Amino acid sequence: MTVLILSDADVRQLLDMPSCITAMHDVLSELTLGKLYNPLRFVTRPPADTFMGFMPAYRGGDDSVYALKEVVIAPANHGRGLDPHQGAVLVHDGATGVLGAVLNASAITEIRTAAVSALATRVLARPESRRVAVIGSGVQGRSHVEAMRCAVPDADITIWSPTREHAERLASSTGGRVADSLADALDGADVVCTTTSSKDPIIGRALLAPGTHFNAVGSSVAHAREFDGEAIAAVSLFVDRRESTVNESGDYLGAVRDVGIGPDHIRAELGELLLGQHPGRTSSEEITLFKSLGIAVEDLAAAQLCIARARQRGIGTEVDL
Repeated sequence: MTVLILSDADVRQLLDMPSCITAMHDVLSELTLGKLYNPLRFVTRPPADTFMGFMPAYRGGDDSVYALKEVVIAPANHGRGLDPHQGAVLVHDGATGVLGAVLNASAITEIRTAAVSALATRVLARPESRRVAVIGSGVQGRSHVEAMRCAVPDADITIWSPTREHAERLASSTGGRVADSLADALDGADVVCTTTSSKDPIIGRALLAPGTHFNAVGSSVAHAREFDGEAIAAVSLFVDRRESTVNESGDYLGAVRDVGIGPDHIRAELGELLLGQHPGRTSSEEITLFKSLGIAVEDLAAAQLCIARARQRGIGTEVDL
């Protein structure tokens, strides 16, 4: 038996943003219907400046499949010109356990994360939304510019980063404009995507304007936050997965400690919105926030799409293992 190897370049060739958005819509809907298995990720933290996460998922049916994303988080990679997320997605036959494919995890994570934010924006932002602020100019900042152009018709995109040079580089390559400050970026924005590596909150209650939709992406661990407790308490909170949020989200857990919110503050999972099980936004003045942690079924769906296309198009490398 051979194993299909898909490199970073292969994945980017195969996984376009519109198709990934569709794949995320389908898999998150299926998760809500109970058709997939998505346990909490397992994280190992040695005495080092890096840590490693393991994200398994299972899809049943006639063509059952296991997927495991193993990823090392190296925050210092920002300064090295590397993606802080380094790893692979392994895909196994669900019946035999045979390993069928290994895919670059950085590209999968980058594209599927932004695709999920695009979905959340479509169902939660006001229909007339046009002005988009992207906070952060790294890997996720770039992918969110692309995703927001898919989600928001005629999007007018503003970019802010603590390092202006980085914001200017991203704006120049994507057709956005650079904000002079965080407050300037948020001023008048209909949709805001926070994609920073901040450990401490950068957005407080005073920066939340009525009617804005936020995609909170940067923090995916319990010890890092982009929003303070009062900000989280003031929004209508939507998530990718409740179980993940109450165990892993620094934004949520910080608000639990600071202002005493609880699980009932979570309005719905994104899959429930996609299936029409929850109305989502209920007024033009409501402030909505989608807290994205990234879950394993998203990696599974993106990987399956890549594998199917790779075999159709003859892309990738088959190796004996």
